[in-house]
Amino acid sequence: MVSRPRIGITLGDPSGIGPEIIQLALASGKIPSEWDLRIIGNQRGFEVGKPNLESAQAALDALEEAAALANRKEIDAVVTGPVSKNQLHQVGFSFPGQTEFFAARAAIRNFAMLLTGGGLTVALVTAHLPILESIRGLHEREIIRVGKLLHAFLIRRGIPMPRIAVAGLNPHAGEKGDLGREEIDIIEPAVRTLAATGNFCGPHSPDTLFYRAVKGDFDAVLCMYHDQGLIPLKLHAFDEGVNVTLGLPYVRTSPDHGTAFDIAGKGIARADSMIAAIQLAVKIVNSE
Repeated sequence: MVSRPRIGITLGDPSGIGPEIIQLALASGKIPSEWDLRIIGNQRGFEVGKPNLESAQAALDALEEAAALANRKEIDAVVTGPVSKNQLHQVGFSFPGQTEFFAARAAIRNFAMLLTGGGLTVALVTAHLPILESIRGLHEREIIRVGKLLHAFLIRRGIPMPRIAVAGLNPHAGEKGDLGREEIDIIEPAVRTLAATGNFCGPHSPDTLFYRAVKGDFDAVLCMYHDQGLIPLKLHAFDEGVNVTLGLPYVRTSPDHGTAFDIAGKGIARADSMIAAIQLAVKIVNSE
């Protein structure tokens, strides 16, 4: 256990709610004073609710600094504030999202996106891709790869024998081939391989699977594409969801929401997700 886990927290886009929710989180009484927290980024000189290229560049600079500090092992974890990907792309950010950015800066290819909140944890086989590309990019090896990352994360989180359900791609998990063959040709072989090394089952019909997971039948769900996992996660735990990048040599979490430029500075932003992201980062660091 790390007595004083070193957590770097990026402000995100300073024109959004990032600085606001970080301040609220630190004042909430839910972040122990013995944790070593380092705020990364500059919020001076920016007008809340009015993003521009300068605020996007400040957000990118904070990401670069956080990645460098983590790679040099000067911090144990990174918690990232919300950014606008569209704004970032205008200042040279060449990644679909922060997940891919941190993987590239850590020079790793075996990574994945996970979301957790309330009674639901989901990992995504394909993430920031258009839906047609997600379907075309669905491969047995990728399901196995992300399934193993998910299994390892759950063990680090303190679940010694995690129960992982694998979602089908098609309605009714393909209805034995009547509604698509992806389950038969791609997903079922991957589940058989995963089941040889852990408690995996499926593919399950997506329309009932998440209800069962929240009820407690499973510890996590392995999802085939982005919205298959994020829609139920945000419906179930919108204010406390946490995004985790699996596979990094350090811990990276973030609130599972955006910059909310429209409410920035109005005093109505909630810090629940930021608090949960900081708490989870510390928990994972202390599990190592």
